[in-house]
Amino acid sequence: MRRPTALFTGLALAAAFLWNPAFAGDPCVSGLKPGAKPGPYSAIVAVGKERGEAPHCFICDTAEHPAVIVFARHLDDPLAKLVAGIDKVVAENKKAELHGWVTFLNDDQSAFDPLVVDWAKKHAIRNVPLAVFEDVAGPPTYKLNRDADLTVLLFTKHKVVNNFAFRSGELTDERIAEILKAIPALLEGDKK
Repeated sequence: MRRPTALFTGLALAAAFLWNPAFAGDPCVSGLKPGAKPGPYSAIVAVGKERGEAPHCFICDTAEHPAVIVFARHLDDPLAKLVAGIDKVVAENKKAELHGWVTFLNDDQSAFDPLVVDWAKKHAIRNVPLAVFEDVAGPPTYKLNRDADLTVLLFTKHKVVNNFAFRSGELTDERIAEILKAIPALLEGDKK
């Protein structure tokens, strides 16, 4: 015979799991909100013309130009699809001086660097630099959520315009299309 307390405990745990906001389908929130100013931070460049130099600040390069920052914690195929899309948009908008880069958050840059280099080659990333920030929490002023596997910020004229954040497994083709569709609006906003 089952004891009622074991059954009750099992039901209570299942209910807690289902009603937990992290599992209830609530959108992931991470990073600077629209209107906030992205501050400078430095990362070690794994792929890009700044590779081999001292830590580099891409924010410092952008001035008032439009930019896309991707903060990522893992290398995977959905991220590759997003970065390849950004890579293409950056190449097509050189006149608009669109900037874009990926900052990987990892505690061991020297071990992670070769993985980033191989990943970039495999996915033919050419116009978007890839760098490693040596702290999985990310730059403190960016307030990145530890549950966010990926945070994408679009900004121009020193102000965040769009913020997209995803937990592991949440970056779908539809969400990639949504991010890529927001970039032309960012470029239009830069002309104002």
